[in-house]
Amino acid sequence: MLLTTKESKAQLNFSDLDQLTFPAEKHLKKLNEFIQSQVDNFEAEIQEVVSYCLKSGGKRLRALLLFYSGWTDETYVAEELVKAATVIEFIHLATLVHDDILDNADLRHNRSTVSERYGSAVAVLIGDAIFSQSLKLASEFPTVDVCAAVSQSTRRVCSGEIAQNFLKGNSNISIDDYYRIINQKTAELFRVSAYLGAHLSNYDKAFINAVEKFGEHLGIAYQIYDDTTDIFGSEDKVGKTLGTDLAEGKITLPLILLGKKLNSLEKTNFNMNIFGNNSISIENIIPKLKELNIHTDVQHYFNKELKLANTALADFENLPPVKHLLNLSNYLNGQMKEILN
Repeated sequence: MLLTTKESKAQLNFSDLDQLTFPAEKHLKKLNEFIQSQVDNFEAEIQEVVSYCLKSGGKRLRALLLFYSGWTDETYVAEELVKAATVIEFIHLATLVHDDILDNADLRHNRSTVSERYGSAVAVLIGDAIFSQSLKLASEFPTVDVCAAVSQSTRRVCSGEIAQNFLKGNSNISIDDYYRIINQKTAELFRVSAYLGAHLSNYDKAFINAVEKFGEHLGIAYQIYDDTTDIFGSEDKVGKTLGTDLAEGKITLPLILLGKKLNSLEKTNFNMNIFGNNSISIENIIPKLKELNIHTDVQHYFNKELKLANTALADFENLPPVKHLLNLSNYLNGQMKEILN
């Protein structure tokens, strides 16, 4: 059990997104309204494509992390938090549009991806346009803090993606290599979301550092969950194309852990089958993963990250954001259990 307060235990059904988002209902409503208002700021020629992109909102986990890191109470919705959350959502959306091109994915949030619907050339450019709008919004804050933070984070996200692409098909990636990649490509945007929420709400430096650490470890846990979903999940439930990591030769935690348990002959065959044949299906590899209890090993690494995330907040339990941040952690824990059970 990852929750550390009785109040959190009483409030949250681990798999219930509605309960997780309920306290921030007003914040999310303002966010969605502000995001939709941005369509008119794009040129007429691309507004249809931008609008299509923005309808794939997803769970808004990064925005929730930002709102809850800067939480004061349910009645007050700070405009600067809404704008900062929009910046984060736009950066995240731009990376997803580009990821779907790289992964040859045709489904995202139960809808055709932008590249599937409009073609990869349009998808590349629309991702760039959305990212550019995020920087414009970031530049409108009174100080350069927001723009500097998100620009640096975006560079790190791109670096993580590039590093992962350089290592495609390489079965000798260590767990340390894997962690470095996901710390950049996923955890960084979680970290900066937490930073912006606490920073813009004028929390002190000690708490800002704590929520940054929370966001970083939550982001690592989320990527482990996402990698696990790509192999053990169901497209009907998840709403996106699965098996893309395997098809593209990306080495994820389940595959790294599998490689560590294979004998020399098995590992040779594993390398030939997985990295010499792009048509290999998930169904061909799942029996071996289950036989060697890889899901249990993955769960161990996932739990370790959530524990580190929660521990980062241990000295601040009386502050308003903490119970909501712990609920975020436990929601993700519930999602992982649904995939592995």
